[in-house]
Amino acid sequence: MAESERRAGASEEVAPPIQQCFMIPKKEINVVSDMAKWKRSQAYADYMGFILTLNEGVRGKKLTCEYKVSEPIEKLVALLNTLDRWIDETPPVDQPSRFGNKAFRTWYAKLDQEAEKLVATVIPKHLADAAPEVAVYLKESVGNSTRIDYGTGHEAAFAAFLCCLCKIGVLRVDDQMAIVFKVFNRYLEVMRKLQKTYRMEPAGSQGVWGLDDFQFLPFIWGSSQLIDHPSLEPRHFVDEKVVNENHKDFMFLECILFITEMKTGPFAEHSNQLWNISAVPSWSKVNQGLIRMYKAECLEKFPVIQHFKFGSLLPIQPVTS
Repeated sequence: MAESERRAGASEEVAPPIQQCFMIPKKEINVVSDMAKWKRSQAYADYMGFILTLNEGVRGKKLTCEYKVSEPIEKLVALLNTLDRWIDETPPVDQPSRFGNKAFRTWYAKLDQEAEKLVATVIPKHLADAAPEVAVYLKESVGNSTRIDYGTGHEAAFAAFLCCLCKIGVLRVDDQMAIVFKVFNRYLEVMRKLQKTYRMEPAGSQGVWGLDDFQFLPFIWGSSQLIDHPSLEPRHFVDEKVVNENHKDFMFLECILFITEMKTGPFAEHSNQLWNISAVPSWSKVNQGLIRMYKAECLEKFPVIQHFKFGSLLPIQPVTS
């Protein structure tokens, strides 16, 4: 019996159905006092565990290094390529306001309609019931269609989307590097294109005092990539020449490049927090500091977490020890 079970479990097509009741995720953090529930939740533990596992997985590695690319990874990249193509098919409209181009709503409506089908292309047939639950995180990860804004809460939804795919076994431990370097990096490219094309507003931006108007995770994982680098130190990322020569290898420098393309004036003025970080002596200290800052500035802030949704894969129930 055990032998036949093992054989069935080893094969992709006849994998036994997961005994799980999937559900449509919903908001649970409605008032500030609910934040304690979030910090104790299984969702918080799993989400943070996922971020930190990937942080270790990419430590000291270049974007251009060799790593395994599984079929689900390829399918996720194809999904993101579809979103990219839809941007090309949905040009910005003429409107009086410079920011928040309303064509984004047309683009978003298409995703809203197609998300479950897109997710179904990534997950095997025996997990089809998970598609509606997982698709919610994909829809939440591209910005808000009413306000036409994007921020770290949307980025967190994409990380939650990937975390859910890990929890149902679509993505595996040996996909770690590809999750960050291939999938998340492609996601960033598509988000930057959305932000530029539709002139999206930063959601809940702290302006000059925030780390970045739109992203946070690539700074965490990107600083991990640079730990123990033989020549690049934190002080180098404010040097334009260094950024231009190395951005294709390091996510952190890719982020810096995008900021300098989007903003004018002295770096110390438009990105004061990052300027301060360039004075930190080592990348491991930068990495540790950014993880602490992410928890404090994103995951422990009610305006960000009130939008997070909880289901069977990322449950609001407290951690069971």
